[in-house]
Amino acid sequence: MGVRQFLLPDPGEGLTEAEIVTWRVAVGDTVKVNDIVVEIETAKSLVELPIPWAGTVTALLVPEGASVEVGSPIIAIDDPAYADGAPPAAASPAASPAPSPAPAPAPAPAVPSGVIGEPTATGRTAVLVGYGVKPTEAVRRPRRKDALVRTVAAPPGAHVDSEPRMGIGELVGAHAPEIRRDTRALAELAAGPTGSAEHGHVLAKPPVRKYAKDRGVDLSAVPSSGPVVTRADVDAYLGAAAGADESTGAPTAYTAVAAGMPRAVGERGETRIPVKGVRKMTAQAMVGSAFTAPHVTEWITVDVTRTVELVERLKGDREFRDVKVTPLLVLAKAMCLAARRHPDINATWDEGAQEIVVKHYVNLGIAAATPRGLVVPNIKDADLMTMRELADALAALTATAREGRTQPADMAGGTITITNVGVFGVDTGTPIINPGESAIMAFGVIRKQPWVVTGADGVDEIAIRQVTTLGLSFDHRLVDGELGSRYLATVAAILEDPARGLVWG
Repeated sequence: MGVRQFLLPDPGEGLTEAEIVTWRVAVGDTVKVNDIVVEIETAKSLVELPIPWAGTVTALLVPEGASVEVGSPIIAIDDPAYADGAPPAAASPAASPAPSPAPAPAPAPAVPSGVIGEPTATGRTAVLVGYGVKPTEAVRRPRRKDALVRTVAAPPGAHVDSEPRMGIGELVGAHAPEIRRDTRALAELAAGPTGSAEHGHVLAKPPVRKYAKDRGVDLSAVPSSGPVVTRADVDAYLGAAAGADESTGAPTAYTAVAAGMPRAVGERGETRIPVKGVRKMTAQAMVGSAFTAPHVTEWITVDVTRTVELVERLKGDREFRDVKVTPLLVLAKAMCLAARRHPDINATWDEGAQEIVVKHYVNLGIAAATPRGLVVPNIKDADLMTMRELADALAALTATAREGRTQPADMAGGTITITNVGVFGVDTGTPIINPGESAIMAFGVIRKQPWVVTGADGVDEIAIRQVTTLGLSFDHRLVDGELGSRYLATVAAILEDPARGLVWG
């Protein structure tokens, strides 16, 4: 019997860290193979992690809400089948057989296949999502630069080689390729151990260096808990600096940052909320879209009284009784019909090939506000669905998004998007185009307003009608004003008189 630590597996998609959202087990619980023990959040989605061993939970190594790098231990399991202190069976090769005229080959070690966090037949670790492991083992070139750093930073009295040391000029000439990759490290080598005598040259990972630089911290002044300065060391240093404020004795603004959690500074100060996960990815995508695609926005105010009446009739229809019917459903259908009449609106701009790619399918995106941030899942082939199928797809999409379980595949491949700002009582807005698409429709609130209505006798009169405003943003590189206006007018015409959908569809 021995304790085994489960390492955070590689989530794939180039992601390097994840956040612990919810632990499904507690210390003392008994788990079986493939039991779900934790729910993590990456920058793409929420993922449930199974445990590859059976045993008893001895420790939860990471608290909920903390971010963990790939490969870090997150939970400890007391495995009865694991010898205390012995390496995993997959990592210990079989003993070589004694020489003989016909030696039998050594039996291959038992290697789990397809188990998250365990080695595969190639020696690689099985990843969580993505495209699988590489068929070959990774080979890392020896880093002679690190050895040089350790030599220069050796404290007095430490054992060193008896050979004469190279001067800094000889050192740079002999190892220029390695040292040139990190000019900052070279500068620190040339300057010598200017930091604390205890630590000499400061060793830290690039993310930690950036973290310290953003906060104006000199790493040479940070006490290290090990051979490498970590983020926790920087946070501890910031916390100590905050507590040592001699002028007022009050904590500084770094207190919230050092804590790693949103925390108010003072009685009426600031609250710092780390930007990570879906919110971080959304921010990057929106900034890229806003500064890449030239946005044009047009608005139209339309009488949707007949649409509201249609929704009320569908609610009483036997076929739609067990599904939620809203004006958003009618708008979704109208946008698909309008895209059929104006197919060039459903396109994307290929910068590399300098081409406009017209898509002959509609993957209709629905922007959803969730506790994790804004996500935009899409309904695949929405233009081929009936009204009832579209209603079912909308219900499933929104429910999954609010639960925070939208998968990356559900958010990829969108062609045109709806953002329903009307649920917040907003008339309309200027939405930002979802990256990779050409247009997005903002659906405003439906209000009762006075409206000029022409009667059957041709006489105009003022009546109380259900009115809304639509806002269409489109990429002016591929959608000109005429196309955008025609598409917007077509959608408005269907909402004004849904019967037109029977003719145009």
